[in-house]
Amino acid sequence: MLVNQDRDVSLESGYARMQKILSIEWLGQTIASLCWIVSVFTYGLIVTGDWLQLIAASAWLLANLAAVVTARAD
Repeated sequence: MLVNQDRDVSLESGYARMQKILSIEWLGQTIASLCWIVSVFTYGLIVTGDWLQLIAASAWLLANLAAVVTARAD
């Protein structure tokens, strides 16, 4: 019986993650952070501000990915 409960929890978590990934908020933020990262490399890492921009964009992307990994069913 415990095995079925674990499977149900796993399925619910997977469904919650998929809902999060398909949400317009998550998609928009993830695309924006990826574009920001690409733009930093396109224009080059010349001054300290460029590195800070890269760190900020990377942190934003990591936060979005963490939100999916930790998504739980309500």
